[in-house]
Amino acid sequence: MDNATSKDYPVPAKDLSFRFIRGSGPGGQKINRTASTVQLFFDIHNNSTLTEEVKRRLIKIAGKKVTETGLLIITASEHRTQQANRRAAVERLEGLITAAQKTPKIRRPTAIPRAEKTKRLADKKHRSRIKALRKTPNPDD
Repeated sequence: MDNATSKDYPVPAKDLSFRFIRGSGPGGQKINRTASTVQLFFDIHNNSTLTEEVKRRLIKIAGKKVTETGLLIITASEHRTQQANRRAAVERLEGLITAAQKTPKIRRPTAIPRAEKTKRLADKKHRSRIKALRKTPNPDD
């Protein structure tokens, strides 16, 4: 597996490190002997293929999966074999990087048209008059 490729930025295999651990949950006696769960480690800050902007977005998108030092940890345990879990972890990393490459749309707030404001205020006055007519008259008047 030379490169865990993403659209624009291939992630070199040397930037990825894996650790295999025993999975949790049910599985019989074999679960205690096989280390099929994969933890993928990717150092965001020391990666040379990603731009600073993409790195910032990646940290934001990944959330709690990123440590304070900028190490992204992805755990995959949905498959029974190390190879399948390894592929799943790399695919998740690729998905995160692809999402981080997309520049978010800048939201430009639009001004409310004057006609809308006047219509809203007129409706409020009308509703206020209707509710005022529902009140019982004051005996002092």
